[in-house]
Amino acid sequence: MDSLETDIDLSRHTPVCIVIPTYNEADNIPQLVSRIDSLGISDLVLLLVDDNSPDGTADLADLIGKDFEVSVKVLRRSAKAGLGTAYIEGFHWALDRDFNAIIQMDADLSHPPEYITKMLKLLDVCQVVVASRYMNSGSVDKNWNWTRKLLSRVGNYGVRKIAGLKLSDATSGFKAYRKSTLALIDFELTKCKGFGFQCEIAYMCQVMGFKIFELPIVFPHRQFGSSKMSLGIIAEAIVKIIRIRVKFP
Repeated sequence: MDSLETDIDLSRHTPVCIVIPTYNEADNIPQLVSRIDSLGISDLVLLLVDDNSPDGTADLADLIGKDFEVSVKVLRRSAKAGLGTAYIEGFHWALDRDFNAIIQMDADLSHPPEYITKMLKLLDVCQVVVASRYMNSGSVDKNWNWTRKLLSRVGNYGVRKIAGLKLSDATSGFKAYRKSTLALIDFELTKCKGFGFQCEIAYMCQVMGFKIFELPIVFPHRQFGSSKMSLGIIAEAIVKIIRIRVKFP
């Protein structure tokens, strides 16, 4: 890994768009924007796709965006319509503009922004980078309760086996793509509105033969708010992954 971090011109990957769906993430947005801004990546746009958060996430993002070098854009949606559709709208927005790389990540600080620079550099040798909790050297927060750990492990294991995914972390929502690669994916094939969307995209990338690199990360517990993971969301992912395997073998 270390050998990949030397003598690589990061500027070839810019401009970059980071797509982040949000719903009631006002407590996390100031730190998130600050940490991304501190990376010093030129020509970076942070796109928040907000589902009309009652806590004023969108308005806060517009306000604090004026205090940083990084460009903060807000795509406002009228209601909560699901993680998958939020990503699709954000991806289309980015694909319609002049970006070389597109990153997806959560707003809750469970995806440490400090990995972004390394992920962009790795796009020199692959088409998709997946930040992984479950490969060697990766881990989750030791303070996660047993229920959260079990849900994550069971969900990841079940989806991997049903979809035949080779990735260690099939449910990771922290990914980087070359724009040319993301543009090849037919988002109309996706069916999951929840976290299963991550599995669908991972499955498509694998079936389409994209070169994927898994980067081990430490996945911390969200700082504010509560996790949206549930058994129902896992069940949705498993059922719809089966359907997409039939339509996209």
